[in-house]
Amino acid sequence: MTKFLTGLVLAAGLAAQPALAADKLMLKVPVAFSTELPSLGTPIPRVAEEVEVMSGGTLRMKVYEPGKLVPAFEILDAVSSGKINAGYTTAGYWAGKIPAAPLFSAIPFGPEAGEYMAWIYYGNGLELYQRMYDEAGYNVKVLPCAVIAPETSGWFSKEINTADDLKGLKMRFFGLGGKVMEKLGVATSLLPGGEIFPALEKGAIDATEFSMPAIDQRLGFHKVAKYNYFPGWHQQATVFELLVNKDVWNEASEQHQHILAEACKASMADSFAEGEALQFDALKRNVEENGVEIRKWSPEMLQLFRDTWEEVAAEESANDAYFAEVYADLSQFRSNYDLWEENAFLPRF
Repeated sequence: MTKFLTGLVLAAGLAAQPALAADKLMLKVPVAFSTELPSLGTPIPRVAEEVEVMSGGTLRMKVYEPGKLVPAFEILDAVSSGKINAGYTTAGYWAGKIPAAPLFSAIPFGPEAGEYMAWIYYGNGLELYQRMYDEAGYNVKVLPCAVIAPETSGWFSKEINTADDLKGLKMRFFGLGGKVMEKLGVATSLLPGGEIFPALEKGAIDATEFSMPAIDQRLGFHKVAKYNYFPGWHQQATVFELLVNKDVWNEASEQHQHILAEACKASMADSFAEGEALQFDALKRNVEENGVEIRKWSPEMLQLFRDTWEEVAAEESANDAYFAEVYADLSQFRSNYDLWEENAFLPRF
């Protein structure tokens, strides 16, 4: 158990003494990401440990590695139908089912982790997040349960200096950023983490993005693609979700509901801290040991990505009313937040 959460766990554990007589609940939780991947897959086993302690053993979670219980891209349907009673994933995977879903996962040129969490917990984000699933007909309770900071922008086997260099590339790409790349002539596909390296190695794809350097390093992308681009304009922060079947959630005791909600909220802070602590060593190893060349997008390329994203956002808003509602709400929150951000934070020297 992490030191970060010790105080919360001890306090909640004391409060949980009456739960010893409560009905027991076991959540079987397939995950979309290997639990070996730091700050991406590691949060949910820690949450499992914490809820068991906080509940006095009446609430437990059994975590299943990707594909062991249901495929990663089937978790939402499986939880909603009751085939499984919970799952850990990210809303961006449901873009094909619910157009607004990626807005609760990662947004091109979107908020950093602090601002994202502010909107989720103290703006309208969490209410809109749950209502999205309700109105789309999914029988799930959603709990944001981890967040990571910026990702790398991608791994390429050749330099990318102009828009023409992107045309014709086959690239694994996630979420709304994938729609931006498609407009720029990239053929995108969304592969689970475990399938990306084989696809790169066999030439089925030319390039990929996946996550932060310490996570990508575990998957070995540096072995076949030596150009690693920054900043990750497409994912300045990424939120991950614990989905619980709504019937199971409603039948759970109020105490178990609170334990799950608070453990996931604590995990948001813990996963963010873990991710931030690991990246500089990974970047150094990539350069010094793995022969990776770190590249920064030129101002011109970043402006191209941003302009194209604004086109995509306008199109998505025109095509889906709920996307438009959520994006407008987030945009208004961000506009208000700008006043704080512009005055409170130090500029880059």
